[in-house]
Amino acid sequence: MDTQVRLGSGLEEEFQNLHEFVKAAKGKLAPRIWDYLTGAAETETTMKRNRQSLDSLAFRPRVLRDVSAFDSSATLLGKQMRLPVLLAPIGSLESFDPGAGVTVARAAERFGAGMLLSSVTTLEIESVGKAAGGFKIFQLYVRGDDAWVDERVRRAVDSGYDAFCITVDTAVYSRRERDIARRFVKPWRQNLSGTNYQAALSWKNIEHFKKTHRIPLILKGIATAEDAEIACQHGVDVVYVSNHGGRQLDHGRGIMEVLPEVVAAVNGRARIIVDGGISRGTDLVKAIALGADAVGIGRLFCYGLAAAGEAGVVRMLELLEDEVRSCLGLLGATRLTEVDKTYLHPAQPVVAPHVHSAFPLLGEGY
Repeated sequence: MDTQVRLGSGLEEEFQNLHEFVKAAKGKLAPRIWDYLTGAAETETTMKRNRQSLDSLAFRPRVLRDVSAFDSSATLLGKQMRLPVLLAPIGSLESFDPGAGVTVARAAERFGAGMLLSSVTTLEIESVGKAAGGFKIFQLYVRGDDAWVDERVRRAVDSGYDAFCITVDTAVYSRRERDIARRFVKPWRQNLSGTNYQAALSWKNIEHFKKTHRIPLILKGIATAEDAEIACQHGVDVVYVSNHGGRQLDHGRGIMEVLPEVVAAVNGRARIIVDGGISRGTDLVKAIALGADAVGIGRLFCYGLAAAGEAGVVRMLELLEDEVRSCLGLLGATRLTEVDKTYLHPAQPVVAPHVHSAFPLLGEGY
Protein backbone atom coordinates (compact mmCIF):
# COMPACT_ATOMS: atom_id res chain seq x y z
CA MET A 1 0.00 0.00 0.00
CA ASP A 2 1.27 3.43 -0.94
CA THR A 3 1.35 5.45 2.27
CA GLN A 4 3.53 8.37 1.17
CA VAL A 5 2.11 11.71 2.28
CA ARG A 6 1.62 14.17 -0.57
CA LEU A 7 0.47 17.73 -0.77
CA GLY A 8 -3.14 18.10 -1.87
CA SER A 9 -4.29 20.37 -4.66
CA GLY A 10 -6.07 22.89 -2.44
CA LEU A 11 -9.00 22.81 -4.88
CA GLU A 12 -11.09 20.18 -3.11
CA GLU A 13 -14.09 22.49 -2.68
CA GLU A 14 -13.94 24.20 -6.08
CA PHE A 15 -13.72 21.04 -8.16
CA GLN A 16 -15.57 17.93 -7.03
CA ASN A 17 -16.35 16.32 -10.40
CA LEU A 18 -14.16 15.93 -13.46
CA HIS A 19 -16.67 17.60 -15.76
CA GLU A 20 -16.32 20.82 -13.77
CA PHE A 21 -12.83 21.22 -15.24
CA VAL A 22 -14.24 21.01 -18.76
CA LYS A 23 -16.68 23.82 -18.05
CA ALA A 24 -14.04 25.98 -16.37
CA ALA A 25 -11.54 25.44 -19.18
CA LYS A 26 -14.02 26.39 -21.89
CA GLY A 27 -14.77 29.59 -20.02
CA LYS A 28 -11.10 30.58 -20.00
CA LEU A 29 -9.92 29.53 -23.45
CA ALA A 30 -10.33 31.45 -26.69
CA PRO A 31 -12.67 29.64 -29.12
CA ARG A 32 -9.83 28.77 -31.50
CA ILE A 33 -7.81 27.18 -28.67
CA TRP A 34 -10.89 25.31 -27.44
CA ASP A 35 -11.45 23.86 -30.90
CA TYR A 36 -7.76 22.96 -31.20
CA LEU A 37 -8.03 21.02 -27.94
CA THR A 38 -11.35 19.28 -28.49
CA GLY A 39 -11.26 18.73 -32.26
CA ALA A 40 -10.11 15.81 -34.34
CA ALA A 41 -9.52 14.89 -37.98
CA GLU A 42 -12.11 15.51 -40.69
CA THR A 43 -15.41 13.83 -39.66
CA GLU A 44 -14.02 13.15 -36.15
CA THR A 45 -15.15 9.54 -36.52
CA THR A 46 -12.02 8.03 -34.96
CA MET A 47 -12.37 10.26 -31.91
CA LYS A 48 -16.00 9.20 -31.49
CA ARG A 49 -15.09 5.54 -31.94
CA ASN A 50 -12.58 5.87 -29.11
CA ARG A 51 -15.43 6.76 -26.78
CA GLN A 52 -17.72 4.18 -28.33
CA SER A 53 -15.15 1.42 -27.81
CA LEU A 54 -14.81 2.34 -24.14
CA ASP A 55 -18.58 2.51 -23.70
CA SER A 56 -18.98 -0.88 -25.40
CA LEU A 57 -17.40 -2.60 -22.39
CA ALA A 58 -19.45 -3.39 -19.30
CA PHE A 59 -18.16 -4.67 -15.97
CA ARG A 60 -18.65 -8.08 -14.31
CA PRO A 61 -18.29 -7.27 -10.59
CA ARG A 62 -17.40 -9.75 -7.84
CA VAL A 63 -18.65 -9.47 -4.26
CA LEU A 64 -17.62 -10.46 -0.72
CA ARG A 65 -13.94 -9.96 -1.51
CA ASP A 66 -12.79 -7.69 1.40
CA VAL A 67 -12.11 -4.35 -0.26
CA SER A 68 -11.37 -2.45 2.94
CA ALA A 69 -7.96 -1.29 1.64
CA PHE A 70 -6.81 -0.20 -1.82
CA ASP A 71 -3.61 0.17 -3.77
CA SER A 72 -3.97 1.82 -7.17
CA SER A 73 -0.25 2.40 -7.70
CA ALA A 74 1.84 0.93 -10.51
CA THR A 75 5.40 0.69 -11.82
CA LEU A 76 6.55 1.50 -15.35
CA LEU A 77 10.18 1.35 -16.52
CA GLY A 78 11.26 1.06 -12.92
CA LYS A 79 9.39 4.19 -11.88
CA GLN A 80 6.74 4.05 -9.17
CA MET A 81 3.52 5.91 -9.93
CA ARG A 82 0.68 6.70 -7.57
CA LEU A 83 -1.68 5.90 -10.45
CA PRO A 84 -0.74 4.29 -13.81
CA VAL A 85 -1.28 7.55 -15.65
CA LEU A 86 0.96 9.50 -18.00
CA LEU A 87 0.19 13.06 -19.02
CA ALA A 88 0.36 12.60 -22.77
CA PRO A 89 2.47 14.84 -25.04
CA ILE A 90 0.40 17.86 -26.07
CA GLY A 91 1.73 20.49 -28.47
CA SER A 92 1.64 24.18 -27.57
CA LEU A 93 0.97 23.75 -23.85
CA GLU A 94 1.60 27.47 -23.52
CA SER A 95 -1.90 27.93 -24.98
CA PHE A 96 -3.34 26.54 -21.74
CA ASP A 97 -0.94 27.87 -19.12
CA PRO A 98 2.04 30.25 -19.35
CA GLY A 99 4.28 27.75 -17.59
CA ALA A 100 3.57 25.15 -20.28
CA GLY A 101 5.64 21.98 -19.80
CA VAL A 102 7.21 23.23 -16.58
CA THR A 103 3.79 23.54 -14.97
CA VAL A 104 2.78 20.07 -16.17
CA ALA A 105 6.03 18.45 -15.00
CA ARG A 106 5.63 19.97 -11.54
CA ALA A 107 2.02 18.82 -11.32
CA ALA A 108 2.96 15.29 -12.36
CA GLU A 109 5.72 15.15 -9.75
CA ARG A 110 3.48 16.63 -7.07
CA PHE A 111 0.80 13.99 -7.59
CA GLY A 112 3.00 11.04 -8.49
CA ALA A 113 2.20 10.50 -12.17
CA GLY A 114 4.39 10.51 -15.25
CA MET A 115 4.52 13.07 -18.04
CA LEU A 116 5.64 13.22 -21.66
CA LEU A 117 6.96 16.52 -22.95
CA SER A 118 6.16 17.16 -26.60
CA SER A 119 8.94 18.46 -28.80
CA VAL A 120 6.34 20.85 -30.24
CA THR A 121 6.64 23.38 -27.44
CA THR A 122 8.10 26.80 -26.73
CA LEU A 123 10.30 25.37 -23.97
CA GLU A 124 13.58 23.61 -24.53
CA ILE A 125 14.23 20.04 -23.39
CA GLU A 126 16.49 21.33 -20.63
CA SER A 127 13.99 23.84 -19.20
CA VAL A 128 11.44 21.21 -18.27
CA GLY A 129 14.01 18.57 -17.40
CA LYS A 130 15.56 20.77 -14.73
CA ALA A 131 12.29 22.22 -13.44
CA ALA A 132 11.00 19.11 -11.73
CA GLY A 133 11.96 15.61 -10.70
CA GLY A 134 9.57 12.73 -11.04
CA PHE A 135 8.94 10.49 -14.03
CA LYS A 136 9.63 12.42 -17.25
CA ILE A 137 9.71 11.26 -20.87
CA PHE A 138 10.67 13.32 -23.90
CA GLN A 139 8.53 12.85 -27.01
CA LEU A 140 9.90 13.68 -30.44
CA TYR A 141 8.51 14.59 -33.83
CA VAL A 142 11.40 13.85 -36.17
CA ARG A 143 12.66 16.88 -38.09
CA GLY A 144 16.13 15.70 -39.08
CA ASP A 145 18.33 12.71 -39.81
CA ASP A 146 19.63 10.11 -37.34
CA ALA A 147 22.37 12.50 -36.17
CA TRP A 148 19.73 15.15 -35.47
CA VAL A 149 17.73 12.63 -33.42
CA ASP A 150 20.88 11.47 -31.63
CA GLU A 151 21.52 15.01 -30.42
CA ARG A 152 17.98 15.28 -28.96
CA VAL A 153 18.46 11.95 -27.22
CA ARG A 154 21.71 13.12 -25.63
CA ARG A 155 20.06 16.34 -24.47
CA ALA A 156 17.16 14.38 -22.97
CA VAL A 157 19.52 12.02 -21.15
CA ASP A 158 21.62 14.93 -19.84
CA SER A 159 18.43 16.66 -18.64
CA GLY A 160 17.26 13.70 -16.59
CA TYR A 161 14.51 12.23 -18.72
CA ASP A 162 13.74 8.60 -17.95
CA ALA A 163 12.70 7.47 -21.44
CA PHE A 164 12.51 8.71 -25.02
CA CYS A 165 9.38 8.55 -27.15
CA ILE A 166 9.09 8.82 -30.93
CA THR A 167 5.65 9.46 -32.39
CA VAL A 168 5.14 7.31 -35.48
CA ASP A 169 1.61 8.07 -36.67
CA THR A 170 2.25 11.52 -38.16
CA ALA A 171 3.92 10.77 -41.49
CA VAL A 172 1.31 13.14 -42.95
CA TYR A 173 -0.29 15.91 -40.93
CA SER A 174 -4.06 15.45 -40.90
CA ARG A 175 -6.86 17.81 -41.87
CA ARG A 176 -8.24 19.10 -38.58
CA GLU A 177 -11.27 20.93 -39.84
CA ARG A 178 -12.11 22.88 -36.70
CA ASP A 179 -8.71 24.55 -36.98
CA ILE A 180 -9.05 25.04 -40.74
CA ALA A 181 -12.52 26.55 -40.40
CA ARG A 182 -11.16 29.13 -37.95
CA ARG A 183 -8.10 29.75 -40.16
CA PHE A 184 -6.09 28.87 -37.09
CA VAL A 185 -2.49 27.74 -37.46
CA LYS A 186 -0.41 26.94 -34.39
CA PRO A 187 3.00 28.70 -34.33
CA TRP A 188 4.93 25.46 -34.83
CA ARG A 189 2.88 24.71 -37.96
CA GLN A 190 4.05 27.92 -39.62
CA ASN A 191 7.53 26.48 -40.16
CA LEU A 192 7.29 23.01 -41.67
CA SER A 193 10.96 22.56 -42.48
CA GLY A 194 12.12 19.05 -41.73
CA THR A 195 8.71 17.37 -41.90
CA ASN A 196 10.01 15.27 -44.78
CA TYR A 197 12.12 13.40 -42.21
CA GLN A 198 8.99 12.39 -40.30
CA ALA A 199 7.43 11.19 -43.55
CA ALA A 200 10.55 9.17 -44.38
CA LEU A 201 10.86 7.59 -40.93
CA SER A 202 11.23 3.80 -41.11
CA TRP A 203 12.21 0.79 -39.03
CA LYS A 204 15.82 1.40 -40.06
CA ASN A 205 15.74 4.54 -37.92
CA ILE A 206 14.43 2.53 -34.97
CA GLU A 207 17.19 -0.02 -35.49
CA HIS A 208 19.76 2.79 -35.40
CA PHE A 209 18.25 4.18 -32.19
CA LYS A 210 18.40 0.87 -30.36
CA LYS A 211 21.99 0.26 -31.46
CA THR A 212 23.08 3.76 -30.43
CA HIS A 213 21.24 4.60 -27.21
CA ARG A 214 20.56 2.96 -23.86
CA ILE A 215 17.63 5.10 -22.78
CA PRO A 216 14.32 3.16 -22.99
CA LEU A 217 12.48 3.73 -26.26
CA ILE A 218 8.73 4.21 -26.60
CA LEU A 219 6.98 4.15 -29.98
CA LYS A 220 3.74 6.12 -29.85
CA GLY A 221 1.08 5.51 -32.47
CA ILE A 222 1.08 1.71 -32.82
CA ALA A 223 -2.38 0.61 -33.97
CA THR A 224 -2.01 -2.97 -35.25
CA ALA A 225 -0.72 -6.32 -34.07
CA GLU A 226 1.61 -6.42 -37.08
CA ASP A 227 3.43 -3.23 -36.12
CA ALA A 228 3.50 -4.25 -32.47
CA GLU A 229 5.29 -7.45 -33.50
CA ILE A 230 7.85 -5.54 -35.54
CA ALA A 231 8.41 -3.13 -32.66
CA CYS A 232 9.16 -6.04 -30.34
CA GLN A 233 11.53 -7.54 -32.88
CA HIS A 234 13.43 -4.24 -32.81
CA GLY A 235 13.70 -4.28 -29.03
CA VAL A 236 11.32 -1.38 -28.38
CA ASP A 237 10.79 -1.08 -24.64
CA VAL A 238 7.25 0.32 -24.65
CA VAL A 239 4.54 -0.01 -27.28
CA TYR A 240 2.27 3.02 -27.02
CA VAL A 241 -1.12 2.17 -28.52
CA SER A 242 -2.66 5.38 -29.85
CA ASN A 243 -4.53 6.93 -32.74
CA HIS A 244 -3.55 10.44 -31.67
CA GLY A 245 -6.90 10.96 -29.96
CA GLY A 246 -8.58 10.69 -33.34
CA ARG A 247 -6.59 13.64 -34.62
CA GLN A 248 -4.69 11.87 -37.41
CA LEU A 249 -6.32 9.11 -39.49
CA ASP A 250 -10.09 9.54 -39.80
CA HIS A 251 -12.30 6.42 -39.77
CA GLY A 252 -9.86 4.47 -37.65
CA ARG A 253 -10.82 1.88 -35.05
CA GLY A 254 -11.73 2.70 -31.48
CA ILE A 255 -8.75 2.32 -29.20
CA MET A 256 -10.24 -0.47 -27.07
CA GLU A 257 -10.78 -2.46 -30.26
CA VAL A 258 -7.07 -2.11 -31.05
CA LEU A 259 -5.63 -2.82 -27.60
CA PRO A 260 -6.39 -6.58 -27.30
CA GLU A 261 -4.64 -7.52 -30.54
CA VAL A 262 -1.58 -5.48 -29.61
CA VAL A 263 -1.44 -7.06 -26.15
CA ALA A 264 -1.59 -10.51 -27.74
CA ALA A 265 1.14 -9.65 -30.25
CA VAL A 266 3.47 -8.14 -27.64
CA ASN A 267 2.99 -11.16 -25.38
CA GLY A 268 4.98 -9.68 -22.51
CA ARG A 269 8.02 -8.62 -24.54
CA ALA A 270 7.41 -4.90 -23.95
CA ARG A 271 5.31 -2.72 -21.70
CA ILE A 272 2.12 -1.21 -23.08
CA ILE A 273 0.63 2.28 -22.78
CA VAL A 274 -2.68 3.23 -24.34
CA ASP A 275 -4.51 6.52 -24.86
CA GLY A 276 -7.53 7.76 -26.77
CA GLY A 277 -10.66 9.17 -25.16
CA ILE A 278 -9.82 8.06 -21.62
CA SER A 279 -11.83 10.43 -19.46
CA ARG A 280 -12.97 8.57 -16.35
CA GLY A 281 -11.57 6.22 -13.75
CA THR A 282 -13.68 3.41 -15.21
CA ASP A 283 -11.95 3.98 -18.57
CA LEU A 284 -8.57 3.52 -16.92
CA VAL A 285 -9.67 0.30 -15.21
CA LYS A 286 -10.99 -1.09 -18.52
CA ALA A 287 -7.66 -0.38 -20.22
CA ILE A 288 -5.71 -2.11 -17.46
CA ALA A 289 -8.12 -5.06 -17.56
CA LEU A 290 -7.42 -5.48 -21.29
CA GLY A 291 -3.68 -5.64 -20.69
CA ALA A 292 -2.30 -2.09 -20.66
CA ASP A 293 0.34 -1.22 -18.08
CA ALA A 294 -0.56 2.47 -18.03
CA VAL A 295 -2.83 4.96 -19.77
CA GLY A 296 -2.15 8.35 -21.29
CA ILE A 297 -4.54 11.25 -20.85
CA GLY A 298 -4.36 14.35 -23.03
CA ARG A 299 -7.46 16.50 -23.29
CA LEU A 300 -8.42 15.69 -19.69
CA PHE A 301 -5.27 17.06 -18.09
CA CYS A 302 -5.40 20.11 -20.37
CA TYR A 303 -8.82 20.96 -18.94
CA GLY A 304 -7.28 20.95 -15.47
CA LEU A 305 -4.29 22.94 -16.71
CA ALA A 306 -6.43 25.60 -18.38
CA ALA A 307 -8.83 25.80 -15.45
CA ALA A 308 -6.34 26.14 -12.60
CA GLY A 309 -2.74 25.56 -13.66
CA GLU A 310 -0.57 23.19 -11.67
CA ALA A 311 -3.11 22.76 -8.90
CA GLY A 312 -5.80 22.06 -11.48
CA VAL A 313 -3.84 19.17 -12.95
CA VAL A 314 -3.18 17.76 -9.47
CA ARG A 315 -6.85 18.04 -8.52
CA MET A 316 -7.90 16.38 -11.77
CA LEU A 317 -5.61 13.46 -10.96
CA GLU A 318 -6.97 13.27 -7.41
CA LEU A 319 -10.51 12.95 -8.75
CA LEU A 320 -9.43 10.39 -11.34
CA GLU A 321 -7.83 8.39 -8.53
CA ASP A 322 -11.05 8.59 -6.50
CA GLU A 323 -12.97 7.20 -9.46
CA VAL A 324 -10.47 4.38 -9.97
CA ARG A 325 -10.64 3.35 -6.34
CA SER A 326 -14.43 3.46 -6.33
CA CYS A 327 -14.49 1.28 -9.44
CA LEU A 328 -12.03 -1.21 -7.96
CA GLY A 329 -13.98 -1.55 -4.74
CA LEU A 330 -17.25 -2.13 -6.54
CA LEU A 331 -15.58 -4.71 -8.79
CA GLY A 332 -14.37 -6.57 -5.72
CA ALA A 333 -10.69 -5.81 -6.29
CA THR A 334 -8.17 -4.04 -4.07
CA ARG A 335 -5.45 -3.38 -6.64
CA LEU A 336 -5.30 -2.83 -10.37
CA THR A 337 -3.15 -5.90 -10.91
CA GLU A 338 -6.10 -8.08 -9.85
CA VAL A 339 -8.32 -6.85 -12.69
CA ASP A 340 -8.25 -8.68 -16.02
CA LYS A 341 -10.55 -9.27 -18.97
CA THR A 342 -12.75 -11.62 -16.94
CA TYR A 343 -14.12 -8.47 -15.31
CA LEU A 344 -15.37 -7.19 -18.69
CA HIS A 345 -18.34 -8.03 -20.92
CA PRO A 346 -19.42 -6.66 -24.33
CA ALA A 347 -22.28 -4.19 -24.12
CA GLN A 348 -24.25 -1.74 -26.19
CA PRO A 349 -23.40 1.94 -25.50
CA VAL A 350 -26.27 3.94 -24.04
CA VAL A 351 -25.19 7.37 -25.30
CA ALA A 352 -24.01 8.67 -28.66
CA PRO A 353 -20.20 9.02 -28.62
CA HIS A 354 -18.79 12.52 -28.46
CA VAL A 355 -15.60 14.11 -27.19
CA HIS A 356 -17.43 14.85 -23.92
CA SER A 357 -20.01 12.06 -23.85
CA ALA A 358 -18.34 10.73 -20.70
CA PHE A 359 -19.67 13.81 -18.90
CA PRO A 360 -23.48 13.83 -19.27
CA LEU A 361 -23.95 16.62 -16.72
CA LEU A 362 -22.33 19.09 -19.11
CA GLY A 363 -25.44 19.03 -21.30
CA GLU A 364 -25.53 20.38 -24.81
CA GLY A 365 -22.91 22.65 -26.30
CA TYR A 366 -19.80 20.85 -25.08
